[in-house]
Amino acid sequence: MASEKEQVLEFLTGKTGKSKFYFNDFCKIFPDKKPREVKKVLTELVNEGKVIFWSSGSTSMYGLAGVGKQQAEED
Repeated sequence: MASEKEQVLEFLTGKTGKSKFYFNDFCKIFPDKKPREVKKVLTELVNEGKVIFWSSGSTSMYGLAGVGKQQAEED
């Protein structure tokens, strides 16, 4: 079975037409885990540079690094 990080990356790479996802989208991947545990996995991926965190102030989203409209902001 794939690790939790691999499952998140597979989820992100498997989606087309959308580059950012809400935290709740990731909670659906791990229905048996508490939100805090899911947040820890996402934070580790952000710290590794594989996933980006985006916030508008009222909305927080996660996306695959280097993909979507935020790619120009990363360079």
